[in-house]
Amino acid sequence: MEQNEQNQFSYSHGAVFSTFMQRVYQWMAMGLALTGLIAFFTAGNVPLLRFLLKGGIWLFFIAEFGIVLWLSASIQRISAQTAVLGFLIYSALNGITMATIFLIYTMASISATFFITAMTFAGVSLYGWVTKQDLTSVGSFCGMALWGVILASVVNIFFHSPVFDWILSYVGVAVFIGLTAYDTQKLKAIHQSGSHAPEQLAIMGALRLYLDFINMFLFLLRLFGRRR
Repeated sequence: MEQNEQNQFSYSHGAVFSTFMQRVYQWMAMGLALTGLIAFFTAGNVPLLRFLLKGGIWLFFIAEFGIVLWLSASIQRISAQTAVLGFLIYSALNGITMATIFLIYTMASISATFFITAMTFAGVSLYGWVTKQDLTSVGSFCGMALWGVILASVVNIFFHSPVFDWILSYVGVAVFIGLTAYDTQKLKAIHQSGSHAPEQLAIMGALRLYLDFINMFLFLLRLFGRRR
């Protein structure tokens, strides 16, 4: 009898978490769709593209960074509607900044790289969901490695080394593969603790995984994208 009750509790808890993760992936997919749509239409807006290429893109980068910091710091205090709005605004702004990839890479290579990213992301996120191994050390290592990649990328702006850029791209892909698995597992732990409202947590989880996906895509595009 006691064993049956434990099995029922485990099944019920698993079903609740599964429903929660479905919400996370749904919001993430909505954010990616909005980003792609905005990027496509921005690529056809010549005045806006000129503004971006003349330095205006940094204004959008700063706005995006500010939204991420704001959501991360206030997710427990804001309403679900506000969290959704912040996430969608971020996705739209990111679509504007990402429009420049259409000027650099062919549409075919962008589509192919997106498909590769989606398949890789799905497999890695599933692993983070089901694995019993604690990925905390993986997340810590990848977090430190990410700062190394960022600093090395800044340095390479001055040296323009294609080989160094190629190495950084592979390291970047590996970093975000690790972070995807870690972030998925961390969402499971946070959800079990019940420290956030479910919908706000779903938005925050969607933002984390969205960032992992986008950055993995951009690094893979640097490796496999065919330039115009």
